[in-house]
Amino acid sequence: MATKALPAVPMGALAADDAALQHKSWRKHLDLSSAPAHAELFLENAPFERAPWLAVGLAFGIAAWFALGTWWEWLALLAGLAGCVTLTLAALPADGSFPFLRKAVLSMAAVLALGAGAAWTKSEVVGTAPIARAWVGTVAGRITAVEPQPAEERVRLTVATHLPDRAEAVKVRINVPLDKAPQGLRENATMSVKARLMPPAPPMLPGGYDFARAAWFSGLAATGSAIGPVAVTGTGGDGGVLARLRHALARHVEAQVAGSAGGIAAAFASGERGAIAQSDEDAMRDAGLTHLLSISGLHVSAVIAASYFLAIRLLALWPWFALRVRLPLVAAGAGAVAGVGYTLLTGAEVPTVRSCLGALLVLAALALGREPLSLRMLALAAAAVMLAWPEAVIGPSFQMSFASVLAIVALHGAAPMRKFTAARDEPWWAKTLRNLAALLLTGVVIELALMPIGLFHFHRAGVYGALANVIAIPLTTFVSMPLIALALLFDAVGLGAPFWWLAGKSLEFLLALARWTAAQPGAVTMFPTMGRGLFLLFVGGGLWLALWRGRVRLWGLIPAAVSALGLAFLSPPDVLVSGDGRHVGVIEDGGRTLLMLRDERSDYTRDNLAEVAGMRGDPVLLETWPGARCNDDFCAVTLVRDGRATKLLLSRGKDYVPWKTLAAACAQADIVVADRMLPRSCAPRWLKADRMLLSRTGGLAIDLTRRQVDTVAAGQGAHGWWRGAPPMPGRFAPRKTQ
Repeated sequence: MATKALPAVPMGALAADDAALQHKSWRKHLDLSSAPAHAELFLENAPFERAPWLAVGLAFGIAAWFALGTWWEWLALLAGLAGCVTLTLAALPADGSFPFLRKAVLSMAAVLALGAGAAWTKSEVVGTAPIARAWVGTVAGRITAVEPQPAEERVRLTVATHLPDRAEAVKVRINVPLDKAPQGLRENATMSVKARLMPPAPPMLPGGYDFARAAWFSGLAATGSAIGPVAVTGTGGDGGVLARLRHALARHVEAQVAGSAGGIAAAFASGERGAIAQSDEDAMRDAGLTHLLSISGLHVSAVIAASYFLAIRLLALWPWFALRVRLPLVAAGAGAVAGVGYTLLTGAEVPTVRSCLGALLVLAALALGREPLSLRMLALAAAAVMLAWPEAVIGPSFQMSFASVLAIVALHGAAPMRKFTAARDEPWWAKTLRNLAALLLTGVVIELALMPIGLFHFHRAGVYGALANVIAIPLTTFVSMPLIALALLFDAVGLGAPFWWLAGKSLEFLLALARWTAAQPGAVTMFPTMGRGLFLLFVGGGLWLALWRGRVRLWGLIPAAVSALGLAFLSPPDVLVSGDGRHVGVIEDGGRTLLMLRDERSDYTRDNLAEVAGMRGDPVLLETWPGARCNDDFCAVTLVRDGRATKLLLSRGKDYVPWKTLAAACAQADIVVADRMLPRSCAPRWLKADRMLLSRTGGLAIDLTRRQVDTVAAGQGAHGWWRGAPPMPGRFAPRKTQ
């Protein structure tokens, strides 16, 4: 009797089936009351992709290195991860059971350690220590970057030079007024100028922007201003061709389109945004449109997408070529060339390079016939960026870029959204309305994803940003940028004027939209400094919502809701003290009024005090406040919180004060703040924040209700960019409380 031949079965399938049977066999013997068993079953049944979680682990490893303060804490982190792996392997049976839990622990420990190690290594390799103190002298060296800022009436130069206290060459950044900037300032030229240099500034207040950290990783040892004319001592040969092209392109665009609209056009074409008026930059920021001003993923993606589309359409018109060559591959190559060229032309800043790298990965997926926008592709791009620039993880640019893309991918990958946007037989007007609704929903989801990041870094959140972006992004992508490209193309034959006029009108409409949106009541909501705990809850909840599938993703709403509730209980500190002791902000009138010790003309000082306090509006000079008593040397004010009075004595003069008079005044005060060293005889009842203390702590945020003092030093640790004395752990404890 003939036997029927069995169908061929791939060996890989047999191995997979065998593994599945083996897995089911030991599952019967699981102790379902144990935590490892619950974790194993959860990982087995929960629908998710593993690659994105590896990228998350890499990011958290990098963030942990920045959060931990000293080298022994970094080593303890690595040792703890190794111990976790060892304990897991020892606790789990050696029969191959618990495969999901085993792989999860091993892989997450590995990427966490990799992230911490990458950040530590990058800091050691590229970190540049700041100069020790302010310095005035002649700076002579080679110009490595020129950044024209006509709106600020200055040119910003980055110069490679030798300073008296350094054996090696360092980079310094110098602001040169336009009236002191000669012709011939360009990359690779040599120059000489008398300048006043300062170490890169640490955060002015707890929760403020840390320029010293950014300078450490970008190689800047000092910043300052020219106090004499600049002398160009050498042309620098033929170097800097792209830089000269970029500057010439920016000047050409600004000559065709006037005002801030021309500055935005120049930013789109060359990456230079120095011609945009500060008031218009503020309006764009308050309207949630400031991301359009810096070359980022939107601009690079638009250039690459346009190049890809044109290449594949034009080449398809050539039958001989289309029948013999795979057009998506050629079009991807054209898009890659355009994207890399645009990135180099616009200055190849780190955010632009990150965007270009992500776009190139999308092109590779298109060329290979893979899904171009997926969680795995996003995870791969994020991992590549983090390994190259680990310091970007803790910055708003990286966080906002990947959070917005992650929100888009997660939203459009969800089953309800796929069903809503699926193609169907319907009238054109219904399809248009459905697409507009999907676009608006996408904008709202992106705004919700970006809001915690904006609150954490900038202490502000835009309310109408989603609506403004629904108009601004298509306007920029499909109208303004193509018109600028056409205008530049037709300028070659002298016919670009009509396109420049149209581009200018489109950008004027963009500015009008920004001004109108920013002027609406409640357009911007200010919040006091958000702690790391609330921010991590937001991040954890958002990642859980985005990376899991099915109903289990809804668990992410719990930490997000807790953190949102926590925002309602945020309160501003009562007293803010800058790290040099010169600038003091007092919050009064139930948190509605900011009092400033000095009448500063610097917007930087006012903005820092207002942002950390979570307040808008102009501050009030302390000496005009009814409850304050001021003379040439000091201001005294009494603050009442929860029925308890706290007396402040704030120094604002430079003249000598007799020590007996000073000692008597200090004895009557609870808190004394001074920008100079005070004698031991000055002994307030609670806190003496003079130059000696502030040199160790940095800026202070004082909460009188809880009797707590936050310091800049508490968040710095022993990282190389912090110039203070050894940090004080946790919250700084004043020597005495009443």
